[in-house]
Amino acid sequence: MTRNKNSISLKNKKLIMMRHGESCWNKQNLFTGWVDVPLSKKGIEEALEAGKRICDIPIDVIVTSTLVRAQMTAFLVMSVHNSGKTPVVLHPGEGMLDTWGRIYNEETKEKCIPVVYSWELNERMYGELQGLNKAETIEKYGEKQVKIWRRSYDTTPPEGESLAMTAARAIPYFTSKVLPLLEQGHNVFISAHGNSLRSICMHLDNLSKEEVVNLELATGEPIIYNYQNECFTKEKSSN
Repeated sequence: MTRNKNSISLKNKKLIMMRHGESCWNKQNLFTGWVDVPLSKKGIEEALEAGKRICDIPIDVIVTSTLVRAQMTAFLVMSVHNSGKTPVVLHPGEGMLDTWGRIYNEETKEKCIPVVYSWELNERMYGELQGLNKAETIEKYGEKQVKIWRRSYDTTPPEGESLAMTAARAIPYFTSKVLPLLEQGHNVFISAHGNSLRSICMHLDNLSKEEVVNLELATGEPIIYNYQNECFTKEKSSN
């Protein structure tokens, strides 16, 4: 996927990011974190609708978290993409999944889009809150304490991650793995989670700790940045 940098320096590249559609536990108002639950029926519909909104934007590489709700969203989005290309999951370093899953036809390769899974883009791990009902947790611990666990930048829920800890894995992954793809002239689609994507938005938009904790990302809502001359510019939402 390497191109001559001089030949692409003036080309506008696209970074498309999307929080997964509503999951089954979003619907039930449960803390989810790293619990690996699928999309709800509404989440499937959200992903398909979001796919229609970006169906004409060329996509060269797809990056998702290792959690199925983000992966489902990515594949549903691509199922309505006008390129007609097939997403193909890569399994580097995974033994026979890697060596036996190779494509030996160059023409077929051109009709595929590589998909990479990354745990660094997983949702914030909510520790001992995972599986608890959010409303019941507020009743037990108080709204103020639950808000601190959910919305502060540095404070962790019991045995969980803070947003700062999530950012400490998501941002370096973005800068070391995703940014080079954009610099090589590729459009990249990231399907991930509220907190991992908030972390990346904080990095791209130079948000403060106070600003990022108030940033809300809706499920199934495309966030599109143009990347040119080492600068990111966010496109305005069409909604």
